[in-house]
Amino acid sequence: MGRTVIPIDVPFRETAAQPRTQAVPLSHLSLELGHVYMEDFEAGPERLGAQLRRVARWAELAGRVGLPDRARVSTCFLIDDYFTRFASPAEVVPMLLDVAERSGLRIDYLARESACAQADGVPLASLVAGRLTAVPPVGSNGSRPPTSETGWLSNGERSPVAGGEAMRRSSWQPPVEIDARNHSVFVDVELWHDKDNRRTWSCAYLAAVWQLLRLGLIRNGTEAVAQPRAWTGDFPGEWDDLPPITKLNPEAKPFSAYRTFSVLPARFLPVENAVRIILSQVSTAGDVLDQIMDRSARDNFELSPDLTQRVDYLFFNE
Repeated sequence: MGRTVIPIDVPFRETAAQPRTQAVPLSHLSLELGHVYMEDFEAGPERLGAQLRRVARWAELAGRVGLPDRARVSTCFLIDDYFTRFASPAEVVPMLLDVAERSGLRIDYLARESACAQADGVPLASLVAGRLTAVPPVGSNGSRPPTSETGWLSNGERSPVAGGEAMRRSSWQPPVEIDARNHSVFVDVELWHDKDNRRTWSCAYLAAVWQLLRLGLIRNGTEAVAQPRAWTGDFPGEWDDLPPITKLNPEAKPFSAYRTFSVLPARFLPVENAVRIILSQVSTAGDVLDQIMDRSARDNFELSPDLTQRVDYLFFNE
């Protein structure tokens, strides 16, 4: 009507054209039967057998508690090929499967720890690092550099660093745990360190990625990652020739699950405490969380939105 018309260029995209987040099959429970490191392998099948027989006593119970009738339960086992490359799959895997069978256990999936750093060319550890949202303590003055720079993540505020006159006893301040109950239990977790232009991820951090994989919560954009692959025939002589996650039982229920349960020796307790601190500060994509919450509702399976409440453990003395 005589006024200047300003054209507005708004791109139009059909809903059907939007990329959809890929879903992964889900069991009710992912039951971890153990880890194997070089020292466990070198100790021989007798020691591993004694450990797995203890695991077997608890695994059956863990596979029933809090689960519906006919629950989907899958078992998994983790082998360290990240910090040390010991023996070969051709040596380790048949021995492990034989000892597990004689101990009354069935291993559905075998995972390589290096897959928690990178799987099928996808840098899983870096993807998760990009979703860390460290919670600043109340009253923090920003003097502590961000996790992305330091490679450290805590559950609170460190004791201040000071010198000279400030080192007097009267100036000392204790570390403080966020949401402490009466008294603080302060933990500072090293996630990685860099040396000679190479980043080495910590055991605790890789274990946190492992839990996120088992919960089906990692995506590369919208694509699922580290999907299990079946293996037939003899096992290879090199770890890199084995899939990141190998499906050993053709009738196994899905690898990822609504909840995880790990039956581990007590020596893993400090690491798993660090894992829970990491998980509490991971910001998972909302569409992935919504997708799993919707599916659990259709399954009539109650699921907490808090990731740490989906992760359970049983620790035993060796």
